[in-house]
Amino acid sequence: MAEKLELVEVSPRDGLQNEPGIVDTANKLAIIAHIEAAGFKRLEAASFVNPKKVPQMADGDAVFERIRGTDTYNDRSITHIALALNLRGVERALAAGAKEINYVFCASDGFSIRNNGGTVEETFKVWPEVAATAKAGGARLSATISTAFGCPFDGEVPVRRVVEVAERCVAQEIFELAIADTIGVGAPSDVHERVRAVKGAVPASIQLRAHFHNTRNTALANAVAAVEGGVRVLDGSLAGIGGCPFAPGAAGNVPTEDLLYMFNRMGFDTGVDLDLAIEAAQFIGGVLGRKTPGMVSRAPKWPS
Repeated sequence: MAEKLELVEVSPRDGLQNEPGIVDTANKLAIIAHIEAAGFKRLEAASFVNPKKVPQMADGDAVFERIRGTDTYNDRSITHIALALNLRGVERALAAGAKEINYVFCASDGFSIRNNGGTVEETFKVWPEVAATAKAGGARLSATISTAFGCPFDGEVPVRRVVEVAERCVAQEIFELAIADTIGVGAPSDVHERVRAVKGAVPASIQLRAHFHNTRNTALANAVAAVEGGVRVLDGSLAGIGGCPFAPGAAGNVPTEDLLYMFNRMGFDTGVDLDLAIEAAQFIGGVLGRKTPGMVSRAPKWPS
């Protein structure tokens, strides 16, 4: 049997959050419906952050309100992930009905101050309360370490710093830990080194996940390096859209359809229909009204 590889689709959240034109709630829900139809079982549906700072995500409550009425939500066949950066965001996500929350920390103070509103040390002060609140609300909790490969403000981020943050993340009850190349500066050698270091520092029961941006065209190579290192959960954004409002120059995420094509050819079982994923990527391009970075969605079908 082919080895399983899980792809978490992040286009409704990370993909859209940096778009200059506001995508309305109806179109966000249509994008989510295309994602679900393609066979994705986990997707980032919205974030619960300051709407003044990230206006694209201001309708997170409305998105989840509509999701709660769907069969996929009620039978738990698909997980809709809510992202949060602070306790208030977690409380809002729970009130909206989120059953999985991804909580984001940073590996660098420069980015943490701008993205999370405080230094790394300051953001961890609330971590025990965040974990307890998520558990009491019936949501499983994951953590992401952003700028795990480099920071737009502080520069290079040492491996030991990423390990220190990872150890603090797993001090609370989480099921998954993600390392993120927020600004797309990593190379496969960096991925091998950091995955190996984090794996050695956290319990084997913690599932590892990787998140790559394609700013410097290394994301596909980095995804292969992560899988070579034992990671079996990868983020992707259909059509290759994405970026971060607080990371200057951070281009889109690795295109999910490109990941799908590559790992299908490598013999992995993702459970996702490539043709329907391409349709979803093309739909996103239509919603945004522009050409998107994903390659496979613009290439002839192969085999034809």
